[in-house]
Amino acid sequence: MRTIWDADQEKWYLSIIDVIAVLTESVDANAYWRKLKQRLKEEGNETVTKCHGLKMLAQDGKMRMTDVADTEQLFRLIQSIPSPKAEPFKLWLAKIAAERLDEMQDPELTIDRALFEYQQLGYSENWINQRLKSIEVRKELTDEWKKQGLKEGQHFATLTDIITKAWAGKTTKEYKILKGLKKETPMVEVCDFDPIHPEFAIL
Repeated sequence: MRTIWDADQEKWYLSIIDVIAVLTESVDANAYWRKLKQRLKEEGNETVTKCHGLKMLAQDGKMRMTDVADTEQLFRLIQSIPSPKAEPFKLWLAKIAAERLDEMQDPELTIDRALFEYQQLGYSENWINQRLKSIEVRKELTDEWKKQGLKEGQHFATLTDIITKAWAGKTTKEYKILKGLKKETPMVEVCDFDPIHPEFAIL
């Protein structure tokens, strides 16, 4: 399955045709995608309009434009594919949505889930405690920014860059590049980055 990392967007993109070929086993994934795209447009699905093209290596060895999707767009498309192979993804997405709703009712569940996930990844109890503390400190800092009237987005990004520059002599993006901190796979996020406490980044 063809993938490409967009350094500017800091996102992985996957070839939609390749995903469709795997999930549907269609003899003509291109034709399947054309029909699916047409149906989604008729339904008013905005996912299709947000997908764009990037050059990827084709079977003939040449770089050719192909429709790509980021992880969020891809999961939305998978929900529209009637295929037994797509069903596990749909069930998983439903499970994640149910868990998220539970966490909104009881935020403590989020901490419990984080503890469990870090343990599954093999991190020590000391590291996990430090990581959770760093998240708490970061939240206190961003809460204070909000009190001062700053908005998430460009304001937060600018201040985070200033902090990271003071700590590491590099902007957040430069530090990520230096340490090779990016999502290792488009489907599962296996690395994390804490701009307030970069020393706790998962490598």
